[in-house]
Amino acid sequence: MELRQLRSFLKVVELQSFSKAAKALGYSQSAMSVQIRELETELGVRLFDRLGKCVRVTSHGEELAQEAMPLLQEVEALGERMRNTPREEVLHLGMIASLCEAKMPSVMEYFSRRYPRIHVKVTIDSPQNLLERLNHNEIDLAYILDQPVYDVKWVRALEEPENIVFVCSRRSPLALEKEVTLNQLLGQRFFLTEKDDNYRRCLDQYLAAQGIALNPFLEVSDTGFILDMVQRNMGLSFLPQYVVENSVFRSKLKILTLSDYQLQLSRQLFYHRDKWLTPAMKVVLGMPQFRGAKQAGKEGKTPVETLA
Repeated sequence: MELRQLRSFLKVVELQSFSKAAKALGYSQSAMSVQIRELETELGVRLFDRLGKCVRVTSHGEELAQEAMPLLQEVEALGERMRNTPREEVLHLGMIASLCEAKMPSVMEYFSRRYPRIHVKVTIDSPQNLLERLNHNEIDLAYILDQPVYDVKWVRALEEPENIVFVCSRRSPLALEKEVTLNQLLGQRFFLTEKDDNYRRCLDQYLAAQGIALNPFLEVSDTGFILDMVQRNMGLSFLPQYVVENSVFRSKLKILTLSDYQLQLSRQLFYHRDKWLTPAMKVVLGMPQFRGAKQAGKEGKTPVETLA
């Protein structure tokens, strides 16, 4: 038994006419007749006696009308309350630490100004663990920096290239060099992220293929601390360019140009293919920060503007 069938039934009872009820609800008369016939078949009783153009409600029909009317009114009142109740939603984002530090302040500013009823929760983890969380519906969106990853279970909403760069203090002699080689840097003191970080792993693997092991002076997950050490001219680091450019120390740092080594990873945003896109998720997917350079440059409002 469907709500549309009950609405049709009650309209026929009210107007005592199939044609008038069909016109009032925007159906053809044949579609209205089919709905009533399906309802009668499901209930196993006749709801109307049809005598020519006259329609009379049977005793079973009267009983159904008495029961269905308050039920339908309650459902419609519930729908009205839901439409008029201010929307409050929880959005659960999963991301790596460097993206959170560099990108989330502007995202949170946008949400607080335009969507104050959307509550944002952020989980920091490795790309591999975030994608596992996505598979288990523990997060709504996964925002990672890695080599391009593929899985038929995921929808990739963003893929943007990001340079991973060597950085030194502007007081370092290396800052005066127009171009340097990787071999020139290997004798320097390094402050690096932990080995599990994907860009650190890429560098280690590249060097290992040449029989070289890089032993940093300090390994720590806090990129802000690393760049503080670098700007003090205590050593070098190897980090995503967006981390350097968003650092409070950026004016005291110099990105080095290497002639013989470059690394580029992809900033990627995923959601699960079977996940229902909530209004809050659509807000994120429509934001310039998550649409990529080409898409963000297009003019016009995104569908999520209607949520404001």
